[in-house]
Amino acid sequence: MTKLRVCTAISQFCIRAAYDARMAATATIIALGDSTTAGSPAFKSPIEAPPDGAGNIESQYAYWLTKGHPDWRVLNRGVDGERSDEIRARFARDVVQAEPDVVVILAGVNDVYQGRSAEAVQGELEAMYDLARAAKISVVAGSIIPYNTATPEQNARMHAVNGWIRNYAARHNASVTFCDTRAAVAEPGQPDRLVSSPDDLHPSPNGYRLMADALEPAIRTALAKAHALR
Repeated sequence: MTKLRVCTAISQFCIRAAYDARMAATATIIALGDSTTAGSPAFKSPIEAPPDGAGNIESQYAYWLTKGHPDWRVLNRGVDGERSDEIRARFARDVVQAEPDVVVILAGVNDVYQGRSAEAVQGELEAMYDLARAAKISVVAGSIIPYNTATPEQNARMHAVNGWIRNYAARHNASVTFCDTRAAVAEPGQPDRLVSSPDDLHPSPNGYRLMADALEPAIRTALAKAHALR
């Protein structure tokens, strides 16, 4: 083998080694949920508009997480309008099959909107947390975010679910990390209103950025727990 070929082989080996190291450092995070994960109203997720989604990419918290962490692969698996039971029904397909390090679960607002009880939402969330634990996937459990047209009774149910999520995460700290996404996007001093919204139902792109800002440290914590789960 000539000197040139040796140098070329070494160069290719180094490039491949750097690539492999980069890939080894990359974490996969699944963003699972409803419209507030998909990015409504300005963005449709890759599930809703295959293969890459459609609309304003800044109108999803997954975009802002990836922008801040190029080493993270954040997969948007949100679907507008889905209840927690519908989200749970696709957990194996959209989460387990991807073998992620972390799953962010944000669900329940459509249940509340459609009149389902807080207890029904809690049961579905617990089932998803259990599915993640069985698959050795670390969970970030987000709180249901507000929408401006909610009635006092709907807000009371959302607060009940969110209190349960916080308590569940505290009791299962080894595998579940709580993130108060509701507080992140709420108007200061008005926890039941979005700080900015184009339709009174969903965050603006800046609101999704605020969600990402709150989720980022929770995901870092969950990633640290992921190693222990495996």
